[in-house]
This record gives sequence, structure tokens and C-alpha cells, in this order.
Amino acid sequence: MRISVVCCTYDPALYDAFREAADSVLAQTHEDRELVIVIDGDRDLADRVESDYDDREDVLLHCNDRNIGLLASRNRGAELASGEVVAFIDDDAVADPEWLAELDATYAAHDALAAGGRMTPEWVAGEPRFLPAEFHFLVGVTHRGFAEGSREVRNTFGSNISVRRDVFENLGGFDTAIGGRKGDSHLQGGETELGARLRAEYGCGVQYNPDALVAHKVFAYRTDPTWLAKRAFWQGYSKRAMAVLLPEPGGEESAFLSRLLTEFVPGRLRRLAANPSRRRAEQLFVLVLLTACVGFGYVYGALRYARFSGRTMSEG
Repeated sequence: MRISVVCCTYDPALYDAFREAADSVLAQTHEDRELVIVIDGDRDLADRVESDYDDREDVLLHCNDRNIGLLASRNRGAELASGEVVAFIDDDAVADPEWLAELDATYAAHDALAAGGRMTPEWVAGEPRFLPAEFHFLVGVTHRGFAEGSREVRNTFGSNISVRRDVFENLGGFDTAIGGRKGDSHLQGGETELGARLRAEYGCGVQYNPDALVAHKVFAYRTDPTWLAKRAFWQGYSKRAMAVLLPEPGGEESAFLSRLLTEFVPGRLRRLAANPSRRRAEQLFVLVLLTACVGFGYVYGALRYARFSGRTMSEG
């Protein structure tokens, strides 16, 4: 099965990271593939990309006339793609050589409409000892408590998700209003909204394969405690907004919160009491703190989006 991988880029400062992402796609063991590179409105950057990749038959290049944002750029890449499946990877990620082979096998085994895999961390500045695995989603990494084993989920991360191209087209692609809806730049979750529409339209979600691996570069600023606290707040905000705006939000967040309060926190308390250590104490403290930040964001989102209750994204 032919798989088209869309990789969008816009920041010249991330060019080396982008090259690593693009080259990881071209090094896949799954040979029936193409790489669609979308440069978001930077002609000089497009010239640089073209000089490096224009001689590749398995690479398609496109430069937007202006900066239109990530989701719109992904949609443009999908329009240009020729594969039966369109997959997405960010320009700060690196795909395992077997990534596409694993996705291809997932489609074959489950007759899936969409498939995705696990995000692993590449700690550019070293792993922060204080960050609990339950909150790795803040840095774009699959967190503890997500999906254990192969199963259907609402969505995987946007840097490791794929959809049959005809299904993606029928759904209208990513909703470009997310991240800018009524000036709301804090709203996140393009893949969440897409997964919810997939479930509402087709009655199924994204088939998760934990062996389909993509590593996400976690730069130093993303390990700063203040940045993480702010990120947790806006994640909570977005989760509440999505619960109001999505046609069928699902219970993934509620299930995770339940495990967090009834399993993960008590388990960490028991381990700390049985074998005290500074690292265990720090992670427990940060776990509680970040949970509170998510909670505050959720409450703020509830107040901010109360007027949208009962309405879908398209109706808003």
C-alpha cells in the first residue's frame, strides 16, 4: 500500500531538525511511499529545501504563497498526496525505520480507516528528573496511561497519525479553525477534533499500534517548569473546550483522570513511603501540581466556552 507522508515546516532555525525528520521518512523500510514537504510561506526556506530534495523522485515539494498555519498546510499536503494513506510527521520528530511498515501492517490486520503509533522522547537537553511519565503528553510524547497494547483510540498524536486518503477527504481534513477559532490561539487538538469526527461519521476511531514509533525532540525550553505549568493549564482549557465543541468528545480524558486519581497518585505515594527518594518525591509533587494546573485550565475553559454548550465546532 502506498503511503504519503506530509511534513510541514516554516522555521529556518529548525532546518537541521527538519532534515532529520525528512531523511527518516526517506529511510523507511516500507518502499511504497512518498514524502510531501509543505513549506509554510517562506520562499527562501523553500529554495533551501528544493536544493536538498528536488532531485528525489519520491519527494514532492510545495510552498504556500503565505503563512497559513500547520493544519491548513497539512490539508494542502494531503491534497497533493498520491498514496492510499496519508500520514503526518512534524519537523521536530524522527521516524523509526519500521514506522510505515508497522502502519501498513496495522491497516492490513484491522481493515483500519486510520492508524497511529507511539511517540517516544528524544531529550535534546537531557531528561528532566522531576517530570512524571503521566504528563509526558505535555512535551508531545505518549504518556503513561494512554493505551496499553494495540487497540482502537479516538486519536494519536498529530506527529504520528495516518488516515486513508479518501476518508480524510470525505471528512474535509483537519479543521483549520482550531488554534484560531474566534481569535482563540490557545485552543489545541487538531487530531483530537479529526478523530472525533471520524468516530461520529464512520463509527470507529484510530487503530493504535505501539510498535509504530516516532521520536519527538524535546528541546530545553519544553523542560522548563514554568513552561510546563502553562502548557498544562492550556491543555486543561483545550480539553474542556473540546468537550463542548466536539460532536462526540468521548471519555478518554475522564478515564485518564480517573486512573490518575485512583491508581497513579496512590501508587506513587505507596512507592515513596516504601522506598523514599528525592526523585520520587519531586515527581509526586509535580504530578499533583500539574494536575492542579490542568484542573484550573479546565475550569477556565468551562467558563469561556459555556455559551457554546450544545453546539458543534462547525456550528460555532
